Amino acid sequence: MRQPAKNKRDPEGTRRRILDAATTEFHLGGLAGARVDGIARRASTNERMLYYYFGSKEQLFVAVLEKTYDAFVSAQSALRLDDMPPVPALTTFAQFVWDYYRSHPEVVRLINNENLHRARYLRQSRIRQCMAPVLSVLVGILEKGMRAGVFRPDIDPLRCYVSISALGYYAVSNRYTLAETIGRDFSDPEEQTLLVRQHTDMLLAYVRGDGACASA
Repeated sequence: MRQPAKNKRDPEGTRRRILDAATTEFHLGGLAGARVDGIARRASTNERMLYYYFGSKEQLFVAVLEKTYDAFVSAQSALRLDDMPPVPALTTFAQFVWDYYRSHPEVVRLINNENLHRARYLRQSRIRQCMAPVLSVLVGILEKGMRAGVFRPDIDPLRCYVSISALGYYAVSNRYTLAETIGRDFSDPEEQTLLVRQHTDMLLAYVRGDGACASA
């Protein structure tokens, strides 16, 4: 009688399952809270395979950081901002960043965790290469606006990116403490809408340099 064929090895599939499982575990518990055996169980494999493909729990954490930033960059690249005038392009770019933080709070938790490590693991990653396309898009929008005379001529793109990121990041990373300390839930959809409108006004008032607002 013919014996059934054995399942073929799928190293790429195993590696992908481990990385996906680790992404979930690290998003939930950070580096310290995630357990290797828990990652292996979630990936339907064993700890030996985790070490075989990634070397260590720390190297796996670096891979998850890169995967997380890659997903952000990939989502941003789908915006198609090249043909937009500068103001709508910048507004779309900024609101994408803010919406991404709101819809991916696990990413905020992971970044918070890495800040506790003083970016020790990001320094071991290709993070600057990951983020280069996003920053390049923002540089292009700002330069286009400055050439057209609709943006002030002295905008530093990196400082602008930090400001955009901060406007969206804080309300997500501190939503629980804000609710307790000032008594308002900024995860409420109506609050989110109003906050995005306010942040947009603040951003455009700065880049235009004339105090103009989106609602003007």
